[in-house]
Amino acid sequence: MIETRDGYAPQKPETLAAYLSGIEAVRRILGGAPEQWSVVEVGDGNLNLVFIVKGPGGGVAVKQALPYVRLVGEAWPLPLSRAHYEHMALTEQARLTGALLPKIHHYDETLALIVMELLEPHIIMRRGMIAGVEYPNFAEDISTFMARTLYFTSDLALTADRKKALIAAFAGNTALCKITEDLIFTDPYRVAELNRWTSPQLDPYAARWREDGDLKVAVSRLKLKFLSSAEAMLHGDLHTGSIMLTPEDTRVIDPEFAFMGPMGFDVGAIVANFLINFFAQDGHEKAPGERDSYRDWVLDTLERIITEFREKFLHVWRENPTGDAYPISLFQGADGAARLEIERQAYMDRLWTDTVGFAAAKMVRRILGLAHNIDLEWIEDRDRRATCEARALTLARDMMVNAPRYPAVADVTAAARQVRRDMAHF
Repeated sequence: MIETRDGYAPQKPETLAAYLSGIEAVRRILGGAPEQWSVVEVGDGNLNLVFIVKGPGGGVAVKQALPYVRLVGEAWPLPLSRAHYEHMALTEQARLTGALLPKIHHYDETLALIVMELLEPHIIMRRGMIAGVEYPNFAEDISTFMARTLYFTSDLALTADRKKALIAAFAGNTALCKITEDLIFTDPYRVAELNRWTSPQLDPYAARWREDGDLKVAVSRLKLKFLSSAEAMLHGDLHTGSIMLTPEDTRVIDPEFAFMGPMGFDVGAIVANFLINFFAQDGHEKAPGERDSYRDWVLDTLERIITEFREKFLHVWRENPTGDAYPISLFQGADGAARLEIERQAYMDRLWTDTVGFAAAKMVRRILGLAHNIDLEWIEDRDRRATCEARALTLARDMMVNAPRYPAVADVTAAARQVRRDMAHF
């Protein structure tokens, strides 16, 4: 049933200017009179309305939740409260990471609407990577974002009461979590109405996934961890479509899936999207080998991201051992510091193993589930697209079923290169 709320109405270009004119902070940014403002609806995502508003003085972006999944329509209702969780996550992430988030100018709970900084000349990272654009600052920026948002919202940094309060604050975002639970961890492994894939080329893969007992056990273990491990506040949808950037500046957007969950889910989403892009490059190059150097950049950057994330996470842990987990008072003896450091390294190893599995699940859902990546979808030749997808699926299955066989990020990138070489043709 579609949610209704007193005072709520989806905005349109012809109504939004009048609404924004009543917000002093936004009027100052836009400048001039409302009749001088241009309003364009640009949302191309799966869930929401997004508007770009420009005036003589500047511009803003406006995001409004719809009471249903935009990709599907009113047949799939979705609560407007997701805007509340997005605003709460943006506020907390900005506190922890500063300029890596867009600035929030206004939030309207009734309209489920957020007015935020217009990011220009930033573009969606996924589109830039399809075009072969290199982003030299991205590894530094995203590793900082993940290390700080995950560490400082975990039991490693928080007292138990503060951590439980954070769990309670995000506990109601159940509808968005349910989307993840079904579309990532369940539907690609069963017959589901909304599943789609490159057919008939990938029909055998889809059929095998539905019959693969080892894969089903592995993904079910990941789903259980997603359901039960409230390790830290997650962005919840941290892929290259949720990042806007230039070669010099990175901003993370759209944390409406935010909740308290396993850290490896966020880190795994970044890993998955870089691997998908690596495999997709064969479908975008005009001549064989044309994008070899860019493929190298993608995997080299992925290695930098994970290496720097681990280093930064450990650094903030050493500098801020303020949580109720691993209380520093327990490790004051002669070998206490050394034993704690060994355990910190082991913690990061476990986090990496989780990351490998979650990355695999993210790769599978983008090929056999409902919502796909344009990295692959924009490959017009269906046979070439299917070849790229088959390679990604092959790696993803092994990563999920045999995650401990990938003890370091270099093992994943080496395997990606090997799969691409071994599967020269579909």
